[in-house]
Amino acid sequence: MVVNLEMPRYVRMGYSDRRDSSINEERIRTEPLPKKIRSAAGHLLFIVRLVWDANPALLCGMVALSVLDGVFPLAQAFIAGNLINILVEIAGTHSVENLGRIVFLLVLQLAYMILSRVTSRLSGTMTHLAGLLVTGHIKTVLAKKAKEVDLANFDLPSFYEKLENARAEASSRPVSIINAMLSFCSKLISTVSFTVLLGAVSPLIPLGIVILSLPSAVINFKYKKISYKYIKAHTNERRRMNYCANILTNKDQVKEVKLLRLHDIFIDRYKTLFKAYYTGIKKIFLREDLLHILVHIASTLVNCAFFLFIAYKVCFDNMPVGDYTIYTGALTSILSGIAALVNNSSTIYEGTLFIDNMIDYLKVEPTVVPSVDPPRKPENGIPHTIEFCNVSFAYPGTETRVIDRVSFKLEGGKSYVLVGLNGAGKTTLIKLMTRLYDPTEGEILLDGVNIKEYDVGELYDLFGIVFQDFAKYAVSLRENITFGDATRPVDEARLEYAAKQSCADEFIERLPRGYDTPLMRFFEDDAVDLSIGQWQKVSIARAFYKDAEILILDEPTASLDPMAEAEIFRQFDTLRAGKTTVFVSHRLSSATDADDIIVMQRGRIIEEGDHKTLMEKGGAYYKLFTLQAEKYLENC
Repeated sequence: MVVNLEMPRYVRMGYSDRRDSSINEERIRTEPLPKKIRSAAGHLLFIVRLVWDANPALLCGMVALSVLDGVFPLAQAFIAGNLINILVEIAGTHSVENLGRIVFLLVLQLAYMILSRVTSRLSGTMTHLAGLLVTGHIKTVLAKKAKEVDLANFDLPSFYEKLENARAEASSRPVSIINAMLSFCSKLISTVSFTVLLGAVSPLIPLGIVILSLPSAVINFKYKKISYKYIKAHTNERRRMNYCANILTNKDQVKEVKLLRLHDIFIDRYKTLFKAYYTGIKKIFLREDLLHILVHIASTLVNCAFFLFIAYKVCFDNMPVGDYTIYTGALTSILSGIAALVNNSSTIYEGTLFIDNMIDYLKVEPTVVPSVDPPRKPENGIPHTIEFCNVSFAYPGTETRVIDRVSFKLEGGKSYVLVGLNGAGKTTLIKLMTRLYDPTEGEILLDGVNIKEYDVGELYDLFGIVFQDFAKYAVSLRENITFGDATRPVDEARLEYAAKQSCADEFIERLPRGYDTPLMRFFEDDAVDLSIGQWQKVSIARAFYKDAEILILDEPTASLDPMAEAEIFRQFDTLRAGKTTVFVSHRLSSATDADDIIVMQRGRIIEEGDHKTLMEKGGAYYKLFTLQAEKYLENC
């Protein structure tokens, strides 16, 4: 089934992605009532559109069953009331003339029972299927949105709060809103029908019931809003609770957690956070329940008077006994129907508030987009030149420049090495070069053109890259390598060549299923957990498989032994022919053959030149290289 969802206009034209939840809460408080109603209606249309896009026939079926569910109670009341009237008449006259009518009513009763049972079963199945479809669809929408979101957003706690809220609502909230809307329609039909019927006895009875329901409605709406605000305001605490719970079962951390005996620390932190959160939400629920109980007691006393009035009509106003059954049934149905309408409407209202969380996430707009339309495409088959022109950068939410007025040029087809101590800005420079981030100031040129003018996907295709915090995928080894060029069919020859050049072929030969061996024991019992060094070889193979025009290796051999490192560097010398290559490394032995070495310190370039030039200069590079060489000699 192909499901398509275009974000509606009220989502696309929403608020800036930089606004936090406090601004949204302020908006909820200050918006005029008509605007709130329009906003809630828009949210409801958004949810209906989700179900419609998932399966239009399913939605139509659910609506039809909802209408039948609203009509059935009235039909049942009429059948029961007329049946009692006929039985009373027969009991008084001992006549058998009305036996045919009794049989007809009993047949109708039987048909009603069968039909109501069938529709109830179908309604449950449709609701379950709708839940599965909508949940799967929404998760797909959220995943597609993650594809668009800038990497910069993942540095902001406020973005993670939006993401957490969106994920929390994705699985159940839309389905609960749809169910509440259908139940509302069903109860509205039955309640209006019984109100018209009961109005024949006295129009004051349905009017009184409506008036009595107003306090309960006000309480419901007020406390739904209060609980929503509380939950949203404590998103950070909920994220902390999830972190404390998940860290105890995270495969990458469980070894250290056990050895350091950290379980009790994180369990205690979880319990402290949960206790504070639970205490606050419990107070809200208890206050709401107390008010509802008081209102319920008062309304029950008044409702008793309505029942007494109908009984009076039977005893002193010649109302048939069967009609007493119909009208008291109508009164009971109106009472339960209005209570259901209040509950459903408050559930819908609460749902529209929480759906706002999902829409907040969908409103986050990417900024790493082409600055011209149509965007440029890089030329293929030529050595590419990259130039930084007075570039500065600070991570989102901070003012500290991690890159400070940097200018340099990478000539096409040459090899470069970035060196410097931890925190010098080397990896950040790579992220700017590949346009994972945009600079705060200055510009970056590719072949003399600002990289912002290029199509982002085409730009990414230029780079084959290994990050020092490389990804590990719980899929087969084949996919782990061929993900390097996932847009094209798998090339077996290129796969094997990349594995050989990265020295990964040495351990692949020993795996039980070779390239088809599943990695990471998350889903399959026969999966294999690789060592960190083996994983690093896989990540290098992934970069080699792409055969990109610009190759960037960020600490590519940090987890390898010296022999494996030397072999990979030897293979790399062959692979980099005609390519623009950039190494980021702490091991300066890799810098000796580079065409140019860029030395960074605190976000600035302090030296640049080839190995010989920088050694003769006797500056920072000379000191770092000499220090490493002396340590190697001391260990001999």
